Formats: sequence, C-alpha cells, structure tokens
Amino acid sequence: MTTTGSEQNKAPGSTGGEMGLNARNNIRQPLWLLAELTYACPLQCPYCSNPMDFANIKSELTTEEWINVFKQARAMGATQLGLSGGEPLARPDIIELIQEARNLGFYTNLITSGIGLDASKAQAFKDAGLDHIQVSFQASSEDLNNLIAGTDAFQHKIEMAKAVKAAGYPMVLCFVTHRQNIDQIEDILDLAINLDADYVELATTQYYGWAMHNRDQLLPMKEQLERAEAIAHRYQEEQKGNMKIYYVVPDYYEERPKACMNGWGNVFLTVTPDGTALPCHAARDLPGMELPNVRDLSIREIWEDSNDFNRFRGFDWMKEPCRSCDERFKDFGGCRCQAYMLTGDPAMADPVCSKSPDHHLILEAIERGREEAAKPAQEAKPLVFRNPKNSKEICGS
Repeated sequence: MTTTGSEQNKAPGSTGGEMGLNARNNIRQPLWLLAELTYACPLQCPYCSNPMDFANIKSELTTEEWINVFKQARAMGATQLGLSGGEPLARPDIIELIQEARNLGFYTNLITSGIGLDASKAQAFKDAGLDHIQVSFQASSEDLNNLIAGTDAFQHKIEMAKAVKAAGYPMVLCFVTHRQNIDQIEDILDLAINLDADYVELATTQYYGWAMHNRDQLLPMKEQLERAEAIAHRYQEEQKGNMKIYYVVPDYYEERPKACMNGWGNVFLTVTPDGTALPCHAARDLPGMELPNVRDLSIREIWEDSNDFNRFRGFDWMKEPCRSCDERFKDFGGCRCQAYMLTGDPAMADPVCSKSPDHHLILEAIERGREEAAKPAQEAKPLVFRNPKNSKEICGS
C-alpha cells in the first residue's frame, strides 16, 4: 500500500476502530449489491463514473457467474439489487437475470438510459419480476440532451419513460446536473411533471471517472446551485402528494463530507463486469488495492476477509483531523476515492471537509471551474466524451 500508518495495514480479521468493524463477527452484512453487468453503452456521457480505462476491461461474467454472485450475496443477507452498467440492457440475458433475482427474493432496480428498451420489453421485465426502473435524462431540451449523450436519444427516452409508466412501474427519472444543464432546472422539473413522474432525482455530478477528467467544464458555479436549489425546493412544496423530488447538493460546496457508501465495506458491494468486487464503484483506482474477483473467491471471503474490504473499516486507519473528530461517526472521514484523487493519499481527510488541511484543493477547483466558465466559447476546453476511442487514447493503450 502507498498509504502510511501502521494501523492502515492490519491483517483482515484483526480488531479495528472503536466500533470493532474489523472484528470478523462484527462485520455487518452487505445490504445493497450493485451489479455492473457491462461497460458497453450506447451513450457517451462526459460525466460517466465508469473507469477511464473501461475499454481495456474484457471478459464479462457469464449468465451463470452472475447468478452465482446473486445467490451468494442473497445468502449473506443482501436485499437490494441494482442492475447497472454501462447500459445493462446491452446484456442479452437481462430477462433471465431479472427472473433469477426475483426468485431469490431481491428487490431489483434497473438503472438505464432507456436505449435498448421498448414497450414490450418493459412489460416483459414486469412479468419477470423487476420491481423498479430508473430512466436517465441528460437535459430537458432535445438538443442539449443529445449533445451530452453523444447520440440522438431524447425522443426515445420520452417514449420509454411513458412505456415504463404504462407497464405499471412508478416513473422514476434521474437528471444528472452540472454546469452545462443546471440552468434548465425549471424546465427539467416541468418535463417531469408533463411525463407524470412519481420520483425525480436531481443528481449533482460526482467527480469520479470521466466526470473528474471533465471537472473544469462540469463543476457548476455557486450562484447556479443556489438558484437551482431554490427552484427545486419550490417545486418540492408545489408537488407534495404528486411527485417526490430529491435534490442532491454537490459536496464541493458543503462544509462537511457525505458519509460515502454509508461507510467503507459497511452496506454496499459492487461487482464489476469482469467480476472484480469493490467497496464502491470508484475504488478500483486506489493504490494498494488487491482487487479480489468473484471468479476466485466467494462473496463471503471477499466481504469478510479481503484486505480491500477491511482496509478502511472502523476508525483506526484515520489520520488527524478525522481521528479525533466527533463527526467521524457520521461521515466516516468522507470519501476515500475523493481523498486519493485530490491528495494522492486515500487515508487523508476528504478535502471537502473544511477541517481538512487540504480543503484549499476544493476551493482551487471551484476557482478553476469559474475561470473556465468565463472563457469565450472558442477558447473553452472541450468536453471529453466517454467512448472506447477516448478511453484507449487517455489510458495510453
């Protein structure tokens, strides 16, 4: 490992932290399994959280291997299953996977762009036992949606949102917001109302993967966020009883970090298309990770015994100021991946926290974003879109 501190490198199963989360019999069961079925995707969103080198990651799990993952996670107590990607509809076995998940007793959520979906397939998913479909949009206007998506997708998304509703699902829409579309927030919510949405998530871009690469072009300005938040709160009041609106404030503008994944190795288990098991979807990039694979080890061995999942459990790994901060019980020191991306050390305090000695890095990032936004269009840095060509060029392969 590249991080420092003797407590960081304790062997799996040793007692860690004041909550004893490294003690084998005190490790909580995974409750949420995120199955990233494939990195294949028809869209090219520049804020995608998939790894930058996704084009080099081959050998997807087979249908049988995914079903085995589901069975093992369910036996350990996992109840929620997210089917994600890339675009999960790119998997030809998606209905079979849904059926098996239903048979095992999972509550299943399909997270999709809507591309590859049609009305008959939406009904087939319902018949197979799928509980929930979330359809993502890139903007409220066709031109901007298609520009960000990198393909002509908007009208199809509209039709698929309607098809999801017609199949008897609650309509759940997700809009990832950033500097390029956040000024459309009122139009976004009007679109959701017109589509008779039941739930709308205004999900501020989180800066991992491709979003981190494009951060200067995506990070909204504070005045944009304040305006958007005021509009979102107004619509929340107006739509009470009709549509639930979730507005997620970006942590770059917060004073304290979020409790990332509700604590490392505490609730969430991610399995990537090639079978790598991760405590969160971005953890692959951290130095010192051993990256256990479900083809080699059982889910229980990975969750309870692997160095990766025990690495940041408990509190003994923490450095100051987190180590003696009362808020560590609420935020667990923030995001380990964000700490690494910004400071080079995943054991540091998340720089989002105003108590962090590296908080200036957040302020500098905000200022760079403001400077980029002020440039004339012809001088602005172009967005880099998520596609196999760019993946190979950026990652030098």
